[in-house]
Amino acid sequence: MKLHQAAVLATLCLGVAGCSIPERGNAVPQASTERALPLGLANARFYADTDPRAMVDEGMQAIEREKAILRAAGMPVNRLPPVTYLAVSGGGDNGAFGAGLLNGWTQTGTRPEFKMVTGVSTGALIAPFAFLGPEYDPVLRELYTSMTPEKVYRARRLVMAALFDDAMADTSPLAEIISRYADQKMLDAIAREYQKGRLLMIGTTDLDAQRPVIWNIGAIAASGRPGALELFRKILRASAAIPGAFQPVFIDVEIDGKKYQEMHVDGGAIAQLFLYPPSIDISTSGIRRQRTAYIIRNAKLAPDYAASERRTLSIAGRAISTMLATSGRNDVLRTYFVSQRDKVDYNLAYIGSDFTAPKSGEFDQSYMRALYEYGDRQATSGQAWHKAPPGLDLP
Repeated sequence: MKLHQAAVLATLCLGVAGCSIPERGNAVPQASTERALPLGLANARFYADTDPRAMVDEGMQAIEREKAILRAAGMPVNRLPPVTYLAVSGGGDNGAFGAGLLNGWTQTGTRPEFKMVTGVSTGALIAPFAFLGPEYDPVLRELYTSMTPEKVYRARRLVMAALFDDAMADTSPLAEIISRYADQKMLDAIAREYQKGRLLMIGTTDLDAQRPVIWNIGAIAASGRPGALELFRKILRASAAIPGAFQPVFIDVEIDGKKYQEMHVDGGAIAQLFLYPPSIDISTSGIRRQRTAYIIRNAKLAPDYAASERRTLSIAGRAISTMLATSGRNDVLRTYFVSQRDKVDYNLAYIGSDFTAPKSGEFDQSYMRALYEYGDRQATSGQAWHKAPPGLDLP
């Protein structure tokens, strides 16, 4: 930091009684990042940018658990039944689209049981409900049609939060909502499905390491370890922790008897959705079965035109929103090309340009209800799914 910047901060700090920066535990040393095992579980999470063998092993073990269930039911295992995957993206209050789509999909009677569900940010909050099936549709509907800013965060004083705190808002209200719904009953249900060979994966960003993390929620749930429920709740909150806006979440780990903390934020800081890492080529696994992927992008994919003011904050804000939108479109393209490589049937749903409901602010209840109904109609009318991203679906 330059001297004049330090002087300005020091002057501001002297004018505020008790001014201090929040403390945190020691960060995991760089060389020990992958040795840190939350709850002592080797398969609790995977780094998506590293050797994929651990994730491949987890997938193969899931298939073995699935085969055991089939054998117990007297069914053949030499030819495995078709499977479907679901990936739900980030998008903040636009998650109302995904919630409405899932509810509408149930009404059509064609919604499958997913072999694997992945989620990032608001998609991480949706994913456990989608994973456990239509029984949880009413909860999704309630969450995404009754949400208000007060139920998500408490705003902090602007200057104090920017200079001397870890985020512009306190997300304790969101933590309370997560604790209400992500309870032991839900965790036990996830564990039972994991034993059947189904997988629930949530993405966060390890901010210290600048690496994408994929959390294996089923393994955590089935571990029976003390602290499993607390870790589950932390992961959900972390995946939705927009850096700078919402508080980061600290995951406690231990290495060689020493305690450390990892700082985790929104998985969308690296990827706003994922199916599985591109380094995993399932076409070479030797497991022959029909695979179908459904991708829910809780955002529009068309450019969102807006005349920008000639002001520093306006320009910076517009540039950031442009980068996020482009990142989301790139994530959609990545999942498409990976699915084409691996011969996975691809289906994409997103908010179309025909949705034009006004929005007065974040978590605007009227906007979210309109978007929920839009997603519901898209599903029930059979118009939700596209076989390729915009621009690639030409004849």
